[in-house]
Amino acid sequence: MTSDTSRRTLGHYEANAESFWEGTRDHDVAQNIDAFLSAITEPPPFRILEFGCGPGRDLKTFVTRGHEPIGLDGCARFVEMARALSGCDVWLQDFLELTLPRAHFDGVFANASLFHVPGEHLPRVLAELRDTLKTGGVLFFSNPRGANEEGWHGERYGCYLDVERWRALLTGAGFQEIDCYYRPAGRPRSAQPWLAMTWRRGVAA
Repeated sequence: MTSDTSRRTLGHYEANAESFWEGTRDHDVAQNIDAFLSAITEPPPFRILEFGCGPGRDLKTFVTRGHEPIGLDGCARFVEMARALSGCDVWLQDFLELTLPRAHFDGVFANASLFHVPGEHLPRVLAELRDTLKTGGVLFFSNPRGANEEGWHGERYGCYLDVERWRALLTGAGFQEIDCYYRPAGRPRSAQPWLAMTWRRGVAA
């Protein structure tokens, strides 16, 4: 890893891998998974990249649903845990130093992960995710939202962008918007800190 943001953020996750798993293993993200899978137009099983798979909770769900996921995370302990939990291939890659196959996946699922990419690198990383998708493939992400600020929160770096900033970034990277919603469902907007969006790789991307 070459960047300070990667070293410090991943170091935090390495040091807290087990407690992170205990705190997130029962989170209900069925709304996100359903939004993602329902947008893919290829016949199943779907070839999925989970970008920032963590300890493997959602990888296991994708397997249970009959799909063919591959995980990716920059935290070595998470990679070990995800492989053991899901039985999937899981790639150890820094988000800022990706090596991805071109036009390979039907979908990329990035739940609570893309916001760790510093803003200056987001256009490049989004282009790399676009290129690993087949034409018409789907990118889903859910991130904590904010007023377009970024920086350190303890030992983790984060970008907290509003919906219009994400729209500008994704449109610029050659994606077409499918859907957008806020979470948790059923609460007033002020109590919905998470922004979820679904995008399709355009033909001309």
